[in-house]
Amino acid sequence: MSEIKTVGIIGAGKVGIVLAQLALAAGYHVRISGSGSVQKIALTISTLAPGATPATNQGVVSKSDLIILAIPLSRYKNIPAKLLKGKLVIDAMNYWWETDGIREEVLDPSSTSSEQVQQYFNKSTIVKTFNHMGYHNLQEEAKAAGEANRKALFVTGDNHEAVDQVAQFVNTMGFDTVRHYRLADGIMTEPGSELFGASLTQPDLQNVIDHFDETEFGQKIKAEKGA
Repeated sequence: MSEIKTVGIIGAGKVGIVLAQLALAAGYHVRISGSGSVQKIALTISTLAPGATPATNQGVVSKSDLIILAIPLSRYKNIPAKLLKGKLVIDAMNYWWETDGIREEVLDPSSTSSEQVQQYFNKSTIVKTFNHMGYHNLQEEAKAAGEANRKALFVTGDNHEAVDQVAQFVNTMGFDTVRHYRLADGIMTEPGSELFGASLTQPDLQNVIDHFDETEFGQKIKAEKGA
């Protein structure tokens, strides 16, 4: 996979802006698009993420090495699947009833949200991360590698090489990682899980993941699957 120099962010909300700030601080070129026109978000970007380039979705994707989806989950199908063809894509989305509405109208209950995102963007490589930590924590707790009490993010996907590359990217953004190589394991970070909203160090994050099946949420998932 190509070296990541330019990060494209689709979504200029709170998460998208924070990720743009972190990426700029890490030395990446950043292109970002919002739900409105480029002119509409330009002032927001120049104020909150100075140095980032506002663009259309097409302008973001065509000139970026890595794409981050930071929009409400219910809107991912508004993006043409072919637009992200051949791209490495971070799914930073999660279902949230306040913005996405009734879950059954957004997601098929038989699989995880990221699996459905991957199924839709079937010519792209999806890696799930930046999902379980709140945007305030992302903004305030990024630290250089080796610093004490550095927090960690879960990174998972079906493509081994892509997961490793994204994990290295997450490291440059200020966080340690716990890697899995199964996109379906993203269920561990979805709302309702012990990890959702959690800000943990790498050992503590690893411990929760290791004991996921024993948690209340894990037991619920097993029951739903008839395990």
